[in-house]
Amino acid sequence: MYLTDNKDKRNAILVELCLNSSLKKQALDTYSNDESLEELTGLAKTAGYDVVEKISIKSNKINPRSFLGKGKIDEFKGLVEQCQADWVVLNEDLTPSQNRNIENSLKCNVIDRCALILEIFAKHARTSEAKTQVELARLNYMLPRLTGQWSHLSRQRGGIGLREVGEKQLEIDRRLIQKRIFKLKKELERIDKERKTQRKNRSNLFKAALVGYTNAGKSTLMNSLTGSSLLVENKLFATLDSTVRTLKTAGRPKILITDTVGLIDKLPHSLVASFKSTLDEIRYANLIIKVVDITHQCFDKHISTTQNVLQELGVSDVPSFWVFNKIDLIQEEGILDNLKSRHPDSIFVSGKNSSGINLFKEKIKSSIVPISHYHPA
Repeated sequence: MYLTDNKDKRNAILVELCLNSSLKKQALDTYSNDESLEELTGLAKTAGYDVVEKISIKSNKINPRSFLGKGKIDEFKGLVEQCQADWVVLNEDLTPSQNRNIENSLKCNVIDRCALILEIFAKHARTSEAKTQVELARLNYMLPRLTGQWSHLSRQRGGIGLREVGEKQLEIDRRLIQKRIFKLKKELERIDKERKTQRKNRSNLFKAALVGYTNAGKSTLMNSLTGSSLLVENKLFATLDSTVRTLKTAGRPKILITDTVGLIDKLPHSLVASFKSTLDEIRYANLIIKVVDITHQCFDKHISTTQNVLQELGVSDVPSFWVFNKIDLIQEEGILDNLKSRHPDSIFVSGKNSSGINLFKEKIKSSIVPISHYHPA
């Protein structure tokens, strides 16, 4: 980690790596580099960075030692100095050694996509449960990266025993983090048991989960469906806790609606593992409502990401339907007509002005299945 004179200074250069390999091309076939950089920009600004430059770097392969080859690093080093950047944010995941080596070469702080998302989650965590989940994910990310924190002592000349001091401090830090991780896991096990008890108490009720890309408007829809007043903010990952409310509708049966944490492309595995109890709300839902921001230029990619995450969670066979939100922002009727023809069984709504909400509620009620088809709690 490289320290700056001004601790509040967060000037960052954002970097998208464009590999020429066919493997990388296949992985990004539905997502252009410009769109990927745009999403990274949103993440960086949400985390509090001032974006001074955005670049795409073309390369034939990833350097296993320093991520970028020497020539690319030399070119990039000049840009860092020119922009007076204190941070470089890479839209890829780095190994601990790659992170350390590229920092040493550029002489500035470097973080990868995983660290950036973890930073946002830590910033937005409000409840004890969310804070515990995020802290566990961050510590698991940090543990293999501890070596670089004390390596400067080993490099100093003339200091008696400095290397031993660094190694000793490293071992102390590692033990402290491992001890903290163990404690956090125990706490999450306790939370998971509480969740299971709550689900058992709701086992005879029909449960629908709102799922979708971050900032798709799930919390706004939750308020419209249930008459709640959940916090609604126009920013990425504003909601980290799952919230359960009752659908506001006449008659029976009682239907529960769950608002869930937002999804994103390449969500860090450490977060998925830490947020197990929260994501279990999706696994135990009887109906999955997949929410899409119809105004986003990459909503097709968001649809694909949502489907992939649901498949990873093992809930692809759970009854579901798509809800296209924010129709109040669509000016051309032809766009809506085209989407309705492509997605005939979907619902088109505006969480903001409640347009289509009654039809949405009826769709939920018509999706109720016999009690014997419910998931076990």
